[in-house]
Amino acid sequence: MKKVIEKILIFIFIILLSLSFIVLGSGYNMYKEAIKDAPLNKKVEEIKEKNNYTTLDEMSDIYKKAVVAVEDHRFYEHGGIDVIAIGRSIWNDLKAMSFVEGGSTITQQLAKNIYFTQEKELTRKVAEVFMAFTIEDNLEKDEILELYLNTSYFGDGYETVKEASRGYFEKEPINLTDYESVMLAGIPNAPSVYAPTVNIDLSKQRANQVIEAMIKYKIIDKEEANKLFEEGKEYSFNFN
Repeated sequence: MKKVIEKILIFIFIILLSLSFIVLGSGYNMYKEAIKDAPLNKKVEEIKEKNNYTTLDEMSDIYKKAVVAVEDHRFYEHGGIDVIAIGRSIWNDLKAMSFVEGGSTITQQLAKNIYFTQEKELTRKVAEVFMAFTIEDNLEKDEILELYLNTSYFGDGYETVKEASRGYFEKEPINLTDYESVMLAGIPNAPSVYAPTVNIDLSKQRANQVIEAMIKYKIIDKEEANKLFEEGKEYSFNFN
């Protein structure tokens, strides 16, 4: 009986190993085809030619810090993927038996935004990792962040920080209040839910999650956070 169980386990291991190689190979081929059809430098040029392309200098410091805190707090430390985040997401996905958590870095999200679909497919995730390594090898971190913020969707048809800032708050990005900056940072996670024009209460709840992430990763202290929480309680949104 013991030998039978051992043989079954070995067979399962071989099957899983074979499937892993198949997925890895398919993902790599997807990456190679994508980069061949549209080289990275051309993709970057296309993005920077967009109307209302927003440079990091046009964004407030707190906005940029809020984005990194809530999306990828080790962004300036990793080389394209965050092994810790991936391990956590795999564990949570296995427990749920579904893709409930992505674990994607800002670099991976940029790769997805400009090259791949938003579907949660394993082969696409592998291709996304290969593309993230290519992006990290060719671009500086600040340029990656800037490109990501100009390829994210903010709801209501807004595809850049400048468009969203003007559309939602009637201000240039650099002139947003600290709380508005935090609110804007939280929208791309789920624009159909967190856009202030959809539900201001949910938008505020998401802003609070961003503030809590900034506290957790020591980007702001408790005093600064309390000021933001208070501003949020008093904040009223008027959309024309």
